Amino acid sequence: MGACFSQEEHRLQSRPAEAVGPDGLRKSKSDSKAIASVLAPPKDVVDLQVEGYGNVNIFTYDELRAATKNFRPDQILGEGGFGVVYKGVIDENVRAGFPSRQVAVKELNPEGFQGDKEWLAEVNYLGQLSHPNLVELIGYCCEGSHRLLVYEYMACGSLEKHLFRRVCLNMPWSTRMKIALGAARGLEYLHGAERSIIYRDFKTSNILLDADYNAKLSDFGLARTGPSGDQTHVSTRVMGTYGYAAPEYVMTGHLTARSDVYGFGVVLLEMIIGRRAVDKSRPTREHNLVDWARPLLVHNRKLFRIIDPRMEGQYSTKAAIEVASLAYRCLSQNPKGRPTMSQVVETFETVQNMPECQDILLQNSITGAVTLYEVPKEPAESVEKEKAKQEPAVKTAAVPQPPVNGKPVPQSRRTRPGNGRSKSEPSLECKMYIPSPDSDGQQLGLETLASPSRNGSMQDPPDEDLYKI
Repeated sequence: MGACFSQEEHRLQSRPAEAVGPDGLRKSKSDSKAIASVLAPPKDVVDLQVEGYGNVNIFTYDELRAATKNFRPDQILGEGGFGVVYKGVIDENVRAGFPSRQVAVKELNPEGFQGDKEWLAEVNYLGQLSHPNLVELIGYCCEGSHRLLVYEYMACGSLEKHLFRRVCLNMPWSTRMKIALGAARGLEYLHGAERSIIYRDFKTSNILLDADYNAKLSDFGLARTGPSGDQTHVSTRVMGTYGYAAPEYVMTGHLTARSDVYGFGVVLLEMIIGRRAVDKSRPTREHNLVDWARPLLVHNRKLFRIIDPRMEGQYSTKAAIEVASLAYRCLSQNPKGRPTMSQVVETFETVQNMPECQDILLQNSITGAVTLYEVPKEPAESVEKEKAKQEPAVKTAAVPQPPVNGKPVPQSRRTRPGNGRSKSEPSLECKMYIPSPDSDGQQLGLETLASPSRNGSMQDPPDEDLYKI
């Protein structure tokens, strides 16, 4: 376990005018950040079976089986290298006195790619860290050979699901920037320690979204404690996801906080352009998003040709150029040329407060921008029946009207039946769905996309990378 976590206590930077709460966490004035004052030595499985961390519950296997309705297949949220993730509810029926709460239960597959080492890393880090942009670890189970983790339930699933799902779902510019800022704050918190915590696996599938599209980092199985003293890096076996790992880390195994900054740049680029980091279905020169798009980020004309066309009219020119420039710097081949995550957060906050951005955000909220999703085409028979119903009405409308006061009534010049919509309206093959998070009705229908329906049927195939470890 020494490879995942240092055995010494890690004192994190204390900030002025911050009080230490009863849980040992330093609370900022705004309470938007909570920094662990001391990170205790990691515990092994034997220790965790007896005693965990303060606010983290130790569940029995039977309790989690009851919470997930005996791990029923229709409760599955997703599946990844760790194992299967189930949606569940922990309440009085599961544990007496426990307030009712929806949870996500991740069960380790003993034959999977990852095992006790990553499971321990998750418990030891998330058991002590607390921040609005980190997913909350509610509890765990290490009974016998069973290894399970219990997280807060994230209603909107992963960022990957919203950016790259097969339907024509449109995530507005303002929502993407909100998510990017939240994820950046999560990394800033991890890097802000006296001995930083390097996340090492920053990607869209590890950024989870709650019902209000607040971003939270999940999956700490590959996290590492950063260098200490005079050390400039941590040497480790190269692990992560192809397309997101920093080039110097892939080549040398040298890991620093700037490695996370590169991964953030890749995700930011995906959000700007609307393409995956690696996509072999595109032309050869466009397989790797960073190689193809990074040189274009600093050329304004070329930049606006590659920005996701689904966001047209939702951003100001100045904001787009600033965010593209930030992505360009994060993706620098030279680690020292990349900004720190604190500088990234400052840039996003500056962009967010631009008058142009405020005006566009207000305009979008007034117009009530919506997203679209694709629905199956209706059978030919039902289409013909619908046409047959409409034709008599059209024909009767063309019957000449009797003269009024001796003057003929002008007839309509329209000779063909219309399709029932204007050119600006979407076709009948798409229906409007899910108001934008910036509109008043932002939560309508989110549950149906992010999770099984109330009757247990799946609305969409479960995401493979959702809650993946």
